[in-house]
Parts: sequence; C-alpha cells; structure tokens
Amino acid sequence: MSNGRHARRSAIYLLDQVLGEGRLLAECYAAGALEKLSPEDRARAQRLAADTLRNLERADRVLQRYLKKAKPLTVQNTLRVGTVELCLGGAAHGVVNDMVDITSGHRRHGKLKGLVNAVLRKVADQGAAEWAKLRTPRLPKWLRGPLSQAWGAPAMLGIEAAHAAGAPLDLTSKPGADLSALQAVELPTGSVRLTSFGQVSSLPGFAEGDWWVQDAAAALPAKLLAAQPGEAVLDLCAAPGGKTMQMAAAGANVTAVDQSAARLARLEQNLQRTGLQAQVVVGDALEQTGQFDAVLLDAPCSATGTIRRHPDLPHAKDGSGFGALIDLQAQMMAHAWTLVKPGGRLIYCTCSLLPDEGECQVEDALEMFADMQVGNGVKSLPGIEADWITEEGGLRLRPDYWPDLGGMDGFYMAELIKAA
Repeated sequence: MSNGRHARRSAIYLLDQVLGEGRLLAECYAAGALEKLSPEDRARAQRLAADTLRNLERADRVLQRYLKKAKPLTVQNTLRVGTVELCLGGAAHGVVNDMVDITSGHRRHGKLKGLVNAVLRKVADQGAAEWAKLRTPRLPKWLRGPLSQAWGAPAMLGIEAAHAAGAPLDLTSKPGADLSALQAVELPTGSVRLTSFGQVSSLPGFAEGDWWVQDAAAALPAKLLAAQPGEAVLDLCAAPGGKTMQMAAAGANVTAVDQSAARLARLEQNLQRTGLQAQVVVGDALEQTGQFDAVLLDAPCSATGTIRRHPDLPHAKDGSGFGALIDLQAQMMAHAWTLVKPGGRLIYCTCSLLPDEGECQVEDALEMFADMQVGNGVKSLPGIEADWITEEGGLRLRPDYWPDLGGMDGFYMAELIKAA
C-alpha cells in the first residue's frame, strides 16, 4: 500500500545525500536507501527527488519570497520537495500535512514545523503562478561554462531545456521481436520510445526478453561496431550491458568486462531474461589480454551527457575529478588498441558532452598511432544528420537534438580502423 509520507521523507533524505554529502542517487539506491519502501513508494520517492533536483533553481526562487534566509539543509530540502510537488500540481492538503509531520518528527528541527506549514501554505496559494514565470533552470556555472564554450549559447539553452524536460523511456529490441503491444514510437535510429509508462517490468515483452532499456544515443555505438556472426568482440566497461546484448543478438562471441561485480550481476540477469549469451568477466579493462576482431570501449567519463536522466550529477559533482578521468580514457584507449587484431576496429565512446572526453581524445590517438584511421561507418547509421558528424569523423550527439521527439542523451563515438 502506498504511503505518500514515506516516499516524501525518503525523497528528502536523498536530497540531503546529494546536496549535503555529494553522493549520487545511484550510490544511495545501491546502499539500500529505498529498500524498505513498497515498489510504488520507491518509484514515487525517486520521481520526487529527481523532479526536485531538476527544478532546484525554480524551487529556490519561489521560496525566496517567503524565507528571509536559508534554513538547515534538511528543512530547506523539505521545503524544496514540497514546493516542487505543489507547483507541479500536487494536492495541497496532503503535501503540506506530510511535510509538517516529517519536520515535527525530526529530533533537531522539529521546532521549525510551524515555519514549514506557513511557507508551504503560501506556496500552495501563490507558488504555481510564480513558478510559471521562471526561466528554464540552468546548469551550475562549473559545467555551464565549458559546455557553452564548446557548443555556444543557443545550444546551451536547448540542452538545459532537454534536461528540465527529463527523459522518456527508450528500448532496444531483439531482432524479430514484435513490440507493437507497447504502442511505442519508432525513432529515426531504430530504437523505440515510450513517453508514458508505468513499472518497466510489467510492460509487454519484458518477461519474454523481447527488449531492454537503452537510450537511443547509447544504442548507436554497438550499431556502429556492426558485429558480425562469429566475430570475437570485446566489450570493455560493459555494465549494465545494453551494448553487450546488442552485439550478442547479432551473433558475435562477446566478452563483457567490467570492474563492478554488482553491475555485471545485473547484466547477467538481463542476458538470462533475453536468452542471449556472453562471457562475463569481472576485471580491470587495463589488464585485459588477447586479440579481437572488434573492441567497444565505453570509457569511464563525466557522464555529463546523461543529466536529463540523472539530474543529481551537476549537484553532487563539481568537475574536480574530470582531469583524472580524461587521463584514464587515454590510457584505456591506448590499451584497447593493443587488443584489436590487424584489420579490426575499435569503437571509442563516452556519454559526455565535453570535447576533451570525445573529439580531443580521438584526435590525440590519431596522432599517436600510425596504424589508426577513422572509419566511415557513422555515415551509414540510420537517422544520423550530417551536421552531427565531427571534423575528425566521429559522431557527436547532444540532448538538444530531436527536440520534437523528446531529445537524446549526449554521446560521442568514433570508429577506429587498424591497418591490416
């Protein structure tokens, strides 16, 4: 049975972790933050936390009218969650009463329950009108600056609009699977998209293994690799496994490598559900050996291309670790290149919007390896527009693309061919 108060209390806790401790939501979920909730309340808490993070700037601007100064973080987050829910159409009675009761039960901040009550009642009365006047929330300056420099102000506004809108649900199907019961929209690149959906595991075709969840942009690197039946293919940094399943479905002999045993366990569950096969290895990509017809390296990155699905990222991080990631990407690409057979191919990709993690990495690699050249496979991918292809021959995808279809994740990928 659903209990809105439990979901709201959990959403406040998640905000405390992201904004106070710098933890990502995925880390909180993995640590069991929501395990005691019912499935319905778990989904509700996740939605409330994501909606609040996505609209944090709007919530704070509405609250500025009724607060002389910021309150302790937990109380501020209580007001933020309540404000977002009210301004997005939540029932005032249930929202306000729950937030007051949650505050009342806090051992340090219980005395502020009267303030929470007064502020949220004003928000319920006046907040929605104020909300409607506010601009699209902007990314934090530490990230907005580099992205504006890379893509320009108009693109930046489009990216932020895509982030504020959130992400629909994209699926990749097994070859020959019938997804008509989903009533989904087929995208230009071949993925299918649901803009309205409930619990994923209850959707038609899930139990039968007909499809898996995978953003349309994330589905393109494996399409670019174009695995052939019987080929030996290595998927480095493979979890959660969407690309592994694409290549296995094409008939390739796939070895999927990732450092995270927990994330690989999820990959193995999906392989079992879909009836696909791959060799799953827990290990460091930099320690892999052997020779392969093709290697797909989805390198660890800033994940700045996934903010529309992960609105916690710009609030939990500050960009200070990106330099180390860029160095690691270069090391991984250099090592991955040694695993490619002569005449084989490497797909390098990152779910990043930063050129330093994409275009620049490939440009540097082309200078380093005399036997490397960029392939032309991106030109053959379905649904790709010409101006998405970059100067060095890679493919740059951004959240502001497909604005009428619901956008896509930010991604970079390039096909690198080794001389025979």
